[in-house]
Amino acid sequence: MIIRQIHVTPVAFRDPPLLNAAGVHEPWALRTIVEVVTDEGLTGLGETYGDLGHLGKVRECAQALIGLDVHATNTMYARISAIVGHTVTDLHGLTGAATKEKSIDRVFSPFEVACLDIRGKAAGVPVTDLLGGRIRDAVPYSAYLFYKWAGHPDGEPDRFGAALDESSVVEQAALLINEYGFESIKLKGGVFPPDQEIAAIRALHEAFPETPLRLDPNATWTVETSIRVGQELEGTLQYLEDPTPGISGMAEVAAAVPMPLATNMCVVTHEHLPPAIASRAIGVLLLDHHYWGGLVRSAHVATLCDTFGLALSMHSNSHLGISLAAMTHLAAATPNLTFACDTHTPWQDGQDVVAPGALRFVNGAVPVPAGPGLGVELDRDALAVMNEQYEKCGISARDDTSYMQRFEPTFSARRPRW
Repeated sequence: MIIRQIHVTPVAFRDPPLLNAAGVHEPWALRTIVEVVTDEGLTGLGETYGDLGHLGKVRECAQALIGLDVHATNTMYARISAIVGHTVTDLHGLTGAATKEKSIDRVFSPFEVACLDIRGKAAGVPVTDLLGGRIRDAVPYSAYLFYKWAGHPDGEPDRFGAALDESSVVEQAALLINEYGFESIKLKGGVFPPDQEIAAIRALHEAFPETPLRLDPNATWTVETSIRVGQELEGTLQYLEDPTPGISGMAEVAAAVPMPLATNMCVVTHEHLPPAIASRAIGVLLLDHHYWGGLVRSAHVATLCDTFGLALSMHSNSHLGISLAAMTHLAAATPNLTFACDTHTPWQDGQDVVAPGALRFVNGAVPVPAGPGLGVELDRDALAVMNEQYEKCGISARDDTSYMQRFEPTFSARRPRW
């Protein structure tokens, strides 16, 4: 099955004003859709980031993969590595340090996913079977809560409403749980002083006493603040995610707080694993196939984590249905991924590039799509609309900080902040 064509299409979709440590989401989220077409007429799908620098590398690498067999992923990786070189293409700041290896992996990932999609279609089996077979039929996801404005300052209020205090955060959780059936909750912190976010977690615990809770301040706290918050929230958090910057800081906090620490910031590539494991800095790694090098490489990382007793969850960035399908196949085939995964899907509010029907939430979990490969197909009309939105939206790279500074000129994304 020889690759004859690769189509790379940037897209944009509406995004609410979700607050975080770097600032606030802009009105449009960017993604890139990759279609790999073989000489036998099979097409595979991949999805990745949409920032212009990354998009340029994806387009450049696509040309270098024409003529390869879809099974030749080692050769694909080598060619992409030679092209990407030392380019750093991850600059928005919420997924940890940018490294050469991470930049290569994040360009390689959508091509690998698309090739697995093709291989599954050719064999008539789902991608889970190519990853060792499913060990769960549906993958649990968590309600991903954000502090947010009622709407973008230059637009109308959105249906989710404002969430700037404890009561509105609880209301947001109730909305997402009622609509999707989520059975765990994660709050994106690092927005307000720690005591205000402690109060929000306590309010969520009171409102949903049997529901596991997580808090992610994106490394905005010092070691001392992290220890204080962790100790004050004893008995309320399933895990505390990235409270402070760096492996050494996380290790110091981990030794002093009662709950496990999780990360998608201080351990984001293979070179970070040995020091994190040796220092016991984390108890939970949030996998993300978009920057760990695709599904197979992520599965290898999962096996290594199991060897050293690290639990797994899954990180999410603003994404569409191709990514949700890939995430679901990976999680369904990963025995030690036992924590519910993160997802931004509710914030898409129905926008997608995949045809409806293959992906749905049942009691907060996504059943593994039934068809071969990823089990999803492109909605070409939706793809065309989102591509036109990309061309017209005026955004070429995610920049939460600059967007926030338009409305709050003194805002700084420095870390740690408290």
